[in-house]
Amino acid sequence: MRIVFMGTPEFAVPSLKALSDAGYEIVGVFTQPDRPSGRGNRIRMSPVKQFALEKGIPVFQPVKIRLESVDTLRELAPDLCVTAAFGQILSQAILDIPRLGTVNVHASLLPKHRGSAPIAWAILEGDTQIGVTTMVTERGIDTGDMLMSASMPLDPARTCGEWTEILSQTGAELLIRTIQAMEKGDCPRTPQNEADMSYDPMLTKEMGLLSFAESNVRVRNRIHALNPWPCCSVALDGGRLKILRAQLAEGSGQPGEVLAADPGHGLIVACAQGAVRLLEIQSPGGKAMRAEDWLRGHHVETGSIWGEEHE
Repeated sequence: MRIVFMGTPEFAVPSLKALSDAGYEIVGVFTQPDRPSGRGNRIRMSPVKQFALEKGIPVFQPVKIRLESVDTLRELAPDLCVTAAFGQILSQAILDIPRLGTVNVHASLLPKHRGSAPIAWAILEGDTQIGVTTMVTERGIDTGDMLMSASMPLDPARTCGEWTEILSQTGAELLIRTIQAMEKGDCPRTPQNEADMSYDPMLTKEMGLLSFAESNVRVRNRIHALNPWPCCSVALDGGRLKILRAQLAEGSGQPGEVLAADPGHGLIVACAQGAVRLLEIQSPGGKAMRAEDWLRGHHVETGSIWGEEHE
């Protein structure tokens, strides 16, 4: 089977690797163009491109695949296209090329959490289950028929980054099972129930401006959902302190009030309901560290107020 793979970030790499390890003929990989990132804005290739080059797979990087790559894809003559967090919308002309269609690996339990950030939104909204769905790609955004799914309990103590790594492996295994079932001709195919659909917007930097004027559960969920990007932060000493990890704690006070701030008791901040213990934080230009270690070099006044409304 001739397969063309389309993907960009780390989430997509295990799926591409699984196809390679399973012996499928990967005739081309499409990924987003190299872009500046990190400190110094150095031009970097995507994780998918790095893997493809290591395996000697031809790489294509169109700015807009629907405008630039129809002829290229026809020349590759794939039996199947596979997408995983590619980051571009496919036109009908693209979708019509592969003989068996296009399968997408989507990191949610469809029809919930359509869109580009399903893992973050599952954490943000306090879902009790999280998972991956393989689906048939059509022109709508994550609207195609579902093929297979895999779910597990959502542990809210994990960050979005941690869940992304877990679900990338789950998605890779599910993808191989899906393609094997397609080859046998017994792959299930179920239309999505639009009544149960939810579509989530893209994440923005502004979402990381942390307010404690919510319940401690929602504050904890926001902190973990937005790690590693854009990360939650609060204004402190003229800069922004990143809050990377937290857990629920007992205590009450004005939202944003620092209830404890010493290496022995940790860093506890009141929310609209309950409080959170901040476990991992990062000063501007510094490294992420345990809050207790950070407090050994920084003084925070108990009773001071944190949060955007008090900036």
